[in-house]
Amino acid sequence: MLEILYQDDYLVAVNKPAGMLVHRSWLDKHETLFVMQTLRDQIGQHVFPLHRLDRPTSGVLLFGLSSEVAAKAAPLFAGHEIEKTYHAIVRGWIEQPDVLDYPLKEEQDKIADKFASKDKEAQPAVTAYRPVAKVEVPYSTGRFPTSRYCLLEMKPKTGRKHQLRRHMHHLSHPMIGDTTHGDGRHNRLFREHYDCHRLLLHASSLQFVHPLTGEDLCIHAPLDDVWLRLMQTFGWDTVLNSDDSASSEKKRCS
Repeated sequence: MLEILYQDDYLVAVNKPAGMLVHRSWLDKHETLFVMQTLRDQIGQHVFPLHRLDRPTSGVLLFGLSSEVAAKAAPLFAGHEIEKTYHAIVRGWIEQPDVLDYPLKEEQDKIADKFASKDKEAQPAVTAYRPVAKVEVPYSTGRFPTSRYCLLEMKPKTGRKHQLRRHMHHLSHPMIGDTTHGDGRHNRLFREHYDCHRLLLHASSLQFVHPLTGEDLCIHAPLDDVWLRLMQTFGWDTVLNSDDSASSEKKRCS
């Protein structure tokens, strides 16, 4: 059963589990569990995805309940009229909030994009971020006897493929559990000492104007058990109590 965060006559939002594909893909023929099909069976009607989350990412995922609603809501995402908030754990300490404006070349899949042009110019990519909490743990990943990590809030202003992961890599603060753009030494530390075998990136909330009713909505996704265990271990279990990922309730945005 998927956790339903919000539902009305037009939209439904769920808390997507990490590791679950949004829909069927010929690139993952062996998979049998998908958000779209699971949600359809759970609520007894077809759903239409309005955006996507990468397989290893958890958090808020929004669907339309008809193709007509999807057609009206999709421009909100295309026009960046929806504010997305993510949280991640990254290597090192980030001391100040900032905005990274760093264009990204399109990441292409070796199979799906086999015949796509390889000469496309980098596209604008902007991410606002701020540190929420930090920790120093008594385990070494190199020349120092300890390792430092930061809980980071991120708000992407554009929607490039793997934008948040690639931007953090560019800043030399890769996300923990990122096997493509991350740091294997730190991923291994989290596997061995914290039994964490996944990407630590969570889509905490969506804030937008309802395309049919005009209502201001904030939809929040609570953290899963892996996140909560790490938050408690690092002494961060209270830092998000009043933050975006603290509640799954629908709220009016201030």
